[in-house]
Amino acid sequence: MPTQPSRELETFSNPFVKRDYQIHMEIPEFTCVCPKTGQPDFASLILDYIPDKKCVELKSLKLYIWSYREQAAFHEAVTNQILEDLVTAMKPRYIKLTARFFVRGGIFTNVTVDHCKSGWKPKPMISLHQYDEQLNYKR
Repeated sequence: MPTQPSRELETFSNPFVKRDYQIHMEIPEFTCVCPKTGQPDFASLILDYIPDKKCVELKSLKLYIWSYREQAAFHEAVTNQILEDLVTAMKPRYIKLTARFFVRGGIFTNVTVDHCKSGWKPKPMISLHQYDEQLNYKR
């Protein structure tokens, strides 16, 4: 039976819960539908998080992202909804999601949202590494 899109985000136990560490993901094939025109919108998602007790399982994340393919959504709304769903599933110490939408009508749109767990503060020596774009193309 073929795999189907799903809104269920599966998690697994953080193997190093005592340590703050960054998980970086790039999802270059996000699509949704413009609610005004019905045309597809394409974006690269950049996800960075510091897990607490749970990490997101990658196959479920892929199927979750795929579930937006036919959904009509404004860029701001879909980016915030994805972050909210990830926060609900994982309850991370910190999470940041950037959606880099490709050009539409001569305009590139980038939406960045983040969430910090109440009471969590990074340790003084933590330095979140900034990754160069890992894609084979540049805008």
